[in-house]
Amino acid sequence: MSAQVDRQTGLDALEQRLAEDLSLLELPAKPWVAERTHDGDRVRDVVVIGAGMCGLAVTAKLILTGINNVVAYDAAPAGLEGPWVTFARMETLRSPKTLHGPALGLPQLTFRAWFTAQWGSEAWESLDKIPKQQWMEYLVWYRNVLDLPVRNNVRMTGIAEAGDLIALDLEGAETGRVYTRRLVLATGRSGLGGFAVPDFLDGIDRRFWAHSADDIDFTALQGKRIAVIGAGASSMDNAATALESGAASVDLLIRRKEMPRINKMTGIGSQGVVHGMHELPDAWKWKFVDYTAASQTPPPRSSTLRVSRHPNARFLLDCGIRAVTQEAENLLIETTQQPMRYDFLIAATGFKNDFSGRPEFAALAPHIRSWSDGRYTPEMGAPREDMLASPDLGPAFEFREKIPGACPMLAHIHCFNDAAMLTHGKVSGDIPAVSAGADRLVRGITASLFAEDVETHFASLIAYDIPELQGDEWLDSTPLLNKDNAL
Repeated sequence: MSAQVDRQTGLDALEQRLAEDLSLLELPAKPWVAERTHDGDRVRDVVVIGAGMCGLAVTAKLILTGINNVVAYDAAPAGLEGPWVTFARMETLRSPKTLHGPALGLPQLTFRAWFTAQWGSEAWESLDKIPKQQWMEYLVWYRNVLDLPVRNNVRMTGIAEAGDLIALDLEGAETGRVYTRRLVLATGRSGLGGFAVPDFLDGIDRRFWAHSADDIDFTALQGKRIAVIGAGASSMDNAATALESGAASVDLLIRRKEMPRINKMTGIGSQGVVHGMHELPDAWKWKFVDYTAASQTPPPRSSTLRVSRHPNARFLLDCGIRAVTQEAENLLIETTQQPMRYDFLIAATGFKNDFSGRPEFAALAPHIRSWSDGRYTPEMGAPREDMLASPDLGPAFEFREKIPGACPMLAHIHCFNDAAMLTHGKVSGDIPAVSAGADRLVRGITASLFAEDVETHFASLIAYDIPELQGDEWLDSTPLLNKDNAL
């Protein structure tokens, strides 16, 4: 028997155990949300934008909870959702292999169960970190084994209010307008904005630079002098990819005098952090996020060694950038050390929550309340621009209005992406706590849909008329009682 057949046999057995577990738990729960129509078209209960890890976890949790009139849209082709095989250029995941990820409390849905079903326990014990391609293969299996309603090659281009519904404009494999009662934005690292690009790159031709999350043609960088901004994980991954693709040299321009070495949040990781962070007073939330942002997260050791093993790589510490000038065939970069010339620059400068930078959010952007709109106070600590721009979310990740009543649909739009971190903690973007985040979100959506339809549910209560007793379970003893007890 071939190894491929053995793997499939193991996977079939796992899927059978998963089906049995779901049956024992009576999952998915029976559908309970009343159907609605708009102009003759069926209204979705929930639309999820994004079918990466977070979008899949939310869609699965909704269906398991009995909210099955849902759909997830993703602009990417099937199998390319999220960053794993696109702009994530690391070799392996950074998270420990043992984390449960999007398994939603179901052991047979974990990566470990999927892996050992195919390669066995010994292979699991010898595995260090999960290869990113294998993680993507697991997510594809997750989607398929749960039969999740995902539509690929569909992009949301607009959001509008339609009475008490949300109207979404779509283009791509599905076009036109759809209506939904709730909207979840599972839009990943980019959150609600886009790339964070330093001002010194304004006006520089894009043929000379790229953001680390761009689709970069690294083969075109062969033989070129490359500068990479930053000392984070994406800086290392992009620098290593350029070196491995034959770049003549790669310099990491690092503003700090020392590389960050300690991952502070990893050191305090616990269920207390997962379930307690969002309940803390705002001043404590600010304090945690501000401290970790100031400390910075170090790049993984393996990613850093992947760069440093190349003799044509340099780590230039205490090297801030003052200005970038475009010349005929290269860039002149004025640094705090000296001027330097490069053929190409990669800006590993992260993302921002600039709502106005995304045309599909144009109807929402002016109304979304952020932490700068009164939630932050100077007593919390020094203002930090990226934190001030974070949305001020409700308990179910729902947006809040700057001016009450100005945009009521915001209460039905949920921000389940990296932008939610300041309000809710790291439960909507990273592997460790995504199941907890999905559970928190779906509990909120479940409660709000039930409350919105409370009259319908009460009417169903009154209308329910299937008897438990048929009337033949006892004898009518009234005549005997009257005879025996007669005075």
